[in-house]
This record gives sequence, structure tokens and C-alpha cells, in this order.
Amino acid sequence: MNSTRRAKMSAKIILIIAASIAVISSICVSSSDPGLLQDFCVADFTSNVFVNGFPCKDPLLVTSDDFFYSGIDQPRSTDNQLGSNITIVGVNRIRGLNTLGIIIARIDYAPGGLNPPHYHPRASEVFTVIEGNLFAGFITTNSDIGNTLYAKKLQKGDIFVFPQGLIHFQFNIGSKRAVATAAFGSQSPGLMTVPNAVFGSNPPVPAVILAKAFQLNTTTIEWLQQQNWVKNFNY
Repeated sequence: MNSTRRAKMSAKIILIIAASIAVISSICVSSSDPGLLQDFCVADFTSNVFVNGFPCKDPLLVTSDDFFYSGIDQPRSTDNQLGSNITIVGVNRIRGLNTLGIIIARIDYAPGGLNPPHYHPRASEVFTVIEGNLFAGFITTNSDIGNTLYAKKLQKGDIFVFPQGLIHFQFNIGSKRAVATAAFGSQSPGLMTVPNAVFGSNPPVPAVILAKAFQLNTTTIEWLQQQNWVKNFNY
């Protein structure tokens, strides 16, 4: 094979590799929720059909109310051990959100209120402070930069982003109530509150396993498992 043919063959191989990388990259960066095949798919909660999400309501029966929710401006009770309350505005409140790949939440914080360490396995989050002063941050995975904390003191009008799948939190450092909103890039981002999952699972994780993981004695672990792990969110 002469040098000209070798050069042409090498160029073809490079093009094939480049095209393959482009295809793989486009797959990796695509939305975690499926794309729309119609203008909308208002959720039909009465259907017996099981799909990934909710079946579509007959478009002829859809009304403007299917895309509407009122009351996100109303303060929520923070009378719990955490001093916080998350009101999720998803498909259960706005049926027209079905298949759109987005939801929003309102978070209320009492002074000293905490939205404890948690993560969303299926969505990134854009967090916006409406009122008050908060300390918020997220922790990276066990990567080359190993469990690095990225955190900021936030005030009214500030925005912070929590990447998908990373543990994050918010804490009210002000003397007054605080309010924030959170927008998610998935219809169902999922929520895993770390202390609830680790110490409040049903049935419990064997104490000897958690004792070894956290370098504590089993008596301390068993005490933690007996606590009332509060759920500060409602759908």
C-alpha cells in the first residue's frame, strides 16, 4: 500500500472515530426524560395503563386548568425538627407537566432551618433565593478531587446550581424566615435524604455494617436508628 492510499485510509479511520465520538456524546448529553412526540401529554390519573410516567388524557378533554397552579406564594409551615418545608409542584399538582421534563419546588426555612443533605438521582437543580440568607453547597463524588465541598452564602436574588446526583444542602443562617425556589430538569428527579436513608430505612441496615462504615459503635448506631427521621417535603 503506497503512502497516498495509507493517508486516505488513515483519514477515513479518523472520520469514523470522530463520528462515533459525536454520536456517543450526543447520547450522553441528551435529556434524562424522553422527548415529546406531541404538543403535550396531560396526565390521566384514572387510566389503568402503566407507562414510564403517566398516560395521556384525551386532548379533546384538556382544559387550561391542566396547565395551571395557584398558591406557590403562600408560606408553608416549618414546624418540624428540621425547620424547613419543601412544596413540590409537579405532575400531581399540574397535570400538564407530564412528559415535559421539568418541575419546580418552593422551600420555606425557619431561622436556623435546614434542608438536610440529600440528592436527586435523575436531575440537576437550579436554586434561587427569594427571601432571606442561606448557606448552600454540594459535595463532589469520590473522584480525583475527592469529596470537595462547593458552598456559598446566598441572599435574595442569588442563584446556585446543584449538579445531578450530588449530595447538597441548604441552611438558613439569617434571623428571619427564608424562601427559595428550585427548578429541576426532570419530571421525576427523585429525592434521597441521606440521614433518612442511612438510619431510617425499613427494615434497618444491620447496625454492625453502619458502625463499621461510620467508625462508630453499634450502640450509637442503634440509637440513631431509633430517632424520628423527619420528612420535610410534600407533593
